[in-house]
Amino acid sequence: MSSSLLPLPLLLLLVLLLSTSTGTVQSEKQPKLKTDYYKKSCPNFAKIVQEVITDKQLAVPTTAAGALRLFFHDCVVGGCDASLLLGSSHSSPASERDHEINHSLPGDAFDVVIRAKLRLELECPGIVSCSDVLAEATRDLITMVGGPFYPVPLGRLDSPEPHASKIEGHIATPNMSLTKIIDMFSVKGFSVQEMVALSGAHTVGFSHCSEFANRIFNFSATEDHDPTMNPDYVDGLRKLCVNYKTDPTMAAFNDPMSPGKFDNTYFVNLQNGLGLLASDQILALDPRTKPFVDTYAKDQTKFFQDFAKGMEKVGMLDIKTGDKGEVRKRCDTPNTIKFH
Repeated sequence: MSSSLLPLPLLLLLVLLLSTSTGTVQSEKQPKLKTDYYKKSCPNFAKIVQEVITDKQLAVPTTAAGALRLFFHDCVVGGCDASLLLGSSHSSPASERDHEINHSLPGDAFDVVIRAKLRLELECPGIVSCSDVLAEATRDLITMVGGPFYPVPLGRLDSPEPHASKIEGHIATPNMSLTKIIDMFSVKGFSVQEMVALSGAHTVGFSHCSEFANRIFNFSATEDHDPTMNPDYVDGLRKLCVNYKTDPTMAAFNDPMSPGKFDNTYFVNLQNGLGLLASDQILALDPRTKPFVDTYAKDQTKFFQDFAKGMEKVGMLDIKTGDKGEVRKRCDTPNTIKFH
């Protein structure tokens, strides 16, 4: 009978190997995002977010556009992990919010996420991540102003630190060349068509005069304005932005025809020289992007379908799960302050 038993040292080795192997398998099984992630742990998650965004959007109609920009700027720099919501501190002085390219992000966009998070912490403390709140709130706000509904998989974790050093070269600027913008999206796995569809986000929101002033004032030695722009549009913008140097808050709607509604008018505008930013107008002129602009201008359903798919894809960029992140108690502060 004793001859059938393994020697004790060999038995201990076998147990160690099995436990190590099991541990490896467990660590590789990262939680998968799913739309009903909070069904048991925070069943009122969707209802609470919906109530908060509705109140905020009704009070401040530009919230939807702001949240959309906040979501995109967060996701393309280090992933969808709410790192952009982190404020600067003694331990981490370099905040993404402090970078010049994010200065124009409206405070109401941050506020709607913080409000929803506070409500959720009262309902189910320590359960819902700020990154999931931002993703859900953005989708709900887009839908509220007329845009497409799309599923938002949940289960992201928040980054414990900002990615300020990664901002350069990951967010398009108004005067960036189209080739560079295409390359920027391509690196993240987006096709030219997906880039054009996502650019349709500019159907809502506004841009400060400083971002397009070079197109309407002293454009070149031979042209007083960008010749690709509608002359009447230029006249109106000049009157609006006449004092933009002394008042940097002056701004114009990205879509002058239906500024508060998410629709395909943005693309129709581009066909008529009503693109506010140079990086917008070029989409209707360059042969690499013009066919997609023309398609979306005549087919809003197609635009909505492609935009929704693009947003789902953006929402999955470099997500944090497992031990790669945390569920922040406060969206502007990591749970553990690391002093350097």
